[in-house]
Amino acid sequence: MTHVVAVLALPPVVGFDLAIPPQVLGTAERDGRPLYDVRVCGLEPGPVATTAGYALHLEHGPEALAAADTVIVPGTHYVPARRDGVLPPEVHAALATVPAHARWMSICTGAFVLAAAGRLDGRRATTHWARAAELRRLHPGVEVDEDVLFVDEGDLATSAGLAAGIDLCLHVLRGDHGAAVANEVARHLVVAPWRDGGQAQFIERPLPEGGDGATAATRAWALEHLGDPLDVADLAGHARMSVRTFARRFRAETGTSPHAWLVAQRVALARHLLEGTDLPVEQVAGRAGLGTAASLRAHLAADVGLSPLSYRRAFRAPGSTGRPSAG
Repeated sequence: MTHVVAVLALPPVVGFDLAIPPQVLGTAERDGRPLYDVRVCGLEPGPVATTAGYALHLEHGPEALAAADTVIVPGTHYVPARRDGVLPPEVHAALATVPAHARWMSICTGAFVLAAAGRLDGRRATTHWARAAELRRLHPGVEVDEDVLFVDEGDLATSAGLAAGIDLCLHVLRGDHGAAVANEVARHLVVAPWRDGGQAQFIERPLPEGGDGATAATRAWALEHLGDPLDVADLAGHARMSVRTFARRFRAETGTSPHAWLVAQRVALARHLLEGTDLPVEQVAGRAGLGTAASLRAHLAADVGLSPLSYRRAFRAPGSTGRPSAG
């Protein structure tokens, strides 16, 4: 029998997320036979609002959940789950009809719905990196990992933001029916069948500004000399403080240690050079003050989960000139 997938749209649903399961799983075939019967459903048939200002007409109501082998909840701005971390009785009642054997999945902020339903308690899960703190606050019993593209725990799978839902659905397809089928679907969609790295490569990590405290001038000076062999003692000397006093004031003003701040700034500079220049990796490492290409690889892998060359392929701006870009 064909595997039934119920995609639950709670309004306002993220239309991009909602389209992923029908496009990925709904187009998977073997010998001309569909491998999945994908049914997009709501709490009742009819129109459902999206976050993009248009409505979708759903042919299925909650009865689709009772027939599901897999339930997928796409991203949503559904207020009870997103703001309060709860679900109203009618949603609980609908989810209670899902068969015991069914696999549960979410895309992006659909994780908030699964968490509110109690499905993520004590489990590892992910969501959009910009919403991970909210999920962690509303559901402290969930082990939230915002650095990955998806988490697969067998009967439960969650994806990071938006396009990461494609990664998850291809992964599930690969596990269900093999790499050949998943690769064929990926070619049809004109996407990579597998992406290196995780969501960490897309996360913005601005460091605390720290205001105009006693270490501000030294921080500004350090940013102009990241390629020099600076250490904490050099920073303290520039600030005319003892290392101990400097470290204490630095942490009070920035929320981090001088060493951690210096490494983070060097990695940020290296990422900027990889994105905007043609410089060889060894020169990028030297200009950023990270020493060697091996050191840069280690720091970048720890920061974003990619090698320098993989990062450059993913983020390099077209038409780079071999010189640092402006800004």
